[in-house]
Amino acid sequence: MTEQRGGTGSMGAVPEVVVEEKRRISIVWLIPLVAVVIGAWLVYKAISEKGPVVTITFKTAAGLEAGKTKIKYKDVEVGKVESVTFGEDLSKVVVTAELSPEMRPYLTESTRFWVVTARVAAGEVSGLSTLLSGAFIGMDPGRDGESERNFIGLEKAPVVVADTPGTRFVLRSKSLGSIEAGSPIYYRRIRVGEVESYELEQGGEDIVFRVFVYAPHDRLVHENTRFWNASGIDVSLNADGLRLETESMVSLLVGGIAFDTPSDLDNASPAASGTEFQLYQSREATTKHEYQRKDYYLVYFEGSVRGLKVGAPVVIRGMEVGKVVDMNFLFDVKKVDFEVPVLIEIEPDRIKVVGLEPGDEERKMVNELVARGLRAQLRSGNILTGQLMVELEFQPNAPPATIRTEGQYKVLPSVPATIDQLRLGLNEILRKIQDLPLDKIAENLNNTLAGTSRLVNSEEVAASVRSLNGTLLQTERLAAGLSDDVMPELEGTLKQARSAMQNVDGLLRSDSPAYNELMAMMRELSGAARSLRMMANYLERHPEALIKGKSR
Repeated sequence: MTEQRGGTGSMGAVPEVVVEEKRRISIVWLIPLVAVVIGAWLVYKAISEKGPVVTITFKTAAGLEAGKTKIKYKDVEVGKVESVTFGEDLSKVVVTAELSPEMRPYLTESTRFWVVTARVAAGEVSGLSTLLSGAFIGMDPGRDGESERNFIGLEKAPVVVADTPGTRFVLRSKSLGSIEAGSPIYYRRIRVGEVESYELEQGGEDIVFRVFVYAPHDRLVHENTRFWNASGIDVSLNADGLRLETESMVSLLVGGIAFDTPSDLDNASPAASGTEFQLYQSREATTKHEYQRKDYYLVYFEGSVRGLKVGAPVVIRGMEVGKVVDMNFLFDVKKVDFEVPVLIEIEPDRIKVVGLEPGDEERKMVNELVARGLRAQLRSGNILTGQLMVELEFQPNAPPATIRTEGQYKVLPSVPATIDQLRLGLNEILRKIQDLPLDKIAENLNNTLAGTSRLVNSEEVAASVRSLNGTLLQTERLAAGLSDDVMPELEGTLKQARSAMQNVDGLLRSDSPAYNELMAMMRELSGAARSLRMMANYLERHPEALIKGKSR
């Protein structure tokens, strides 16, 4: 405030100006400042505590409600659906949801969402609790990849969640069979894994299966482990007969895959994650060796090939060395005949060749085999089904033949099948029978029969028969006389002969007097013979003894 003090004259005293320092900020202003700070803190707290907002795209919004449907992970609520709207062109629905802040680090490219509802399918019953609580969205937090806020929901719950211990592998097959996502994987009939998904490879060559084997069973998968389709009942009817095989009752309904490691491959290293394996169609197929070298031959068979199919085995002395890969049906205009060329595939590595000299070629060996009678022949592979197979065997009586080339294939000579050989033999017999002079033979036979009839009905034969009857009657009477007269006398003679033999036996017994006397006489005779021999020896040495006598 300024004041005027003192002065002179009429104007009086002029007051002095007093300058006082004014306060810069009034304390009143502290109140709005504090309010602003508190508001900012509240806003920061609200923003910092707000969870991440994500959008999930589904095909339908079945069971989903804005403000009610929850998002769960391991049955713990981690978020809630805020809105459900249509996407572009109304083909999909977009769900906007807010998640708990602790889920923020796990929202990555590998994070997955799906709708959990009650599900009853073959081999699978899940989500029954949602019948009372309502559907919810399941979450599988991801740890790999970049941060992400927009997701595409799965149509089904994933078979394996991210934190399940185990290893993933890739299988390739030419056929899907009855395998589905969720089909079990067995190791020696114990369930150790699941089929996560499958897809047709780009280009349509293979079907790629992504499978998961739980720990610690994943250590059983080695680099040379064999996987095979164990779905349902494996029924095979081939030249070996009827064969049934199944892995479990579950696999009968939903299919399945089994694996094992051959004993000779146990030392192989454990397979790493992502290792690719071939999926065989059966366990039997895993035991078959794969041979890279394949030789192809054409064979023309005479007669019917009914029962021979593509895939039929080619055998040598019962050992399979190949298979039939193709058949055709031709009509040769020049020959005016039908032909059935059969293309067979032979795997030479199935045969261990010994004694091969350097410079020898397998082609020469095949020519030598054909020169020695090797021929292709159709044989029965299964009597019940009538299936045929091709057998390569030496035919000693086969006509000479060589291998010729037709197009890109060599042609192996063949011989008719056994049944055809029998048919040809019968035809040959019939032909010979037809060549016989049957009319003349019949005429001669009729004449012979007529002559025989005249001879049988002649009077001479009747007289001979009557004379023979008389002779037989006399013989019968003679036999009766022998029975009544001769037989008693013969019986008495036999008794006397038996008595005489008993007497002789008594004389010859070792304790009988006659035997002892006989033996004494024999000893005396032996002594006399010895004396004569000694005398003869003495006279031979001393002939003068006949004149002078024995010298002393």
